Amino acid sequence: MTERKHGQQPPKTVQTVEGADWYARELSGETHERVLFTDLELTEATLNGMVFNECVFRRAQFNCSVHRDGAFVNCTFANCSFFETSFTECKLLGSTFDRCTFDLMRVTGGNWAHAGLAGAVLSKASFTGVRLREADLTGAQFKGSVLHECDLTAAWLTGAVLNECDMRGSELAGIEPESVSLRGAIITVEQAVVIVEALGLEVRGA
Repeated sequence: MTERKHGQQPPKTVQTVEGADWYARELSGETHERVLFTDLELTEATLNGMVFNECVFRRAQFNCSVHRDGAFVNCTFANCSFFETSFTECKLLGSTFDRCTFDLMRVTGGNWAHAGLAGAVLSKASFTGVRLREADLTGAQFKGSVLHECDLTAAWLTGAVLNECDMRGSELAGIEPESVSLRGAIITVEQAVVIVEALGLEVRGA
């Protein structure tokens, strides 16, 4: 498993659910706490207001599933597939992802603060209006992806690849340009000033 920030341990589960088939189901309002889900099938499922606290997902298929106003708090995802998964106004506070795939995943709004996405390949994913404060994005691959109007305050970005990433409107205060790759990244004039100042340069008028 990917090591959690600050040495935190993965949640200890008290119940195991193996091979559950939620394919194309519509679920709402359920709460699951400290459950280990193995080989969960969620393809094309729609989940509204679902809450998962300190759960572990192993080899779960989230492909083409839709999640609205849900919460995955301090959860662990291992070897899961998020192909074309949609998260809208969801909370993934403190959740950690290990060896997962994210092709065409779309995240709109919500709070992913303290999420662990170290080394994740997110080049075909998009995040819009997402709170990513103090998220662990160490070594994450965002080449050509979208990080639009996101809050990256105090996010761990060392070694992250942001080449050609659309970062317009995102909060970049605290970013260390020398520790990330930004070639071809798309930013606004205001953001450019933040980057230049982070490099120790002083911006003045002519």
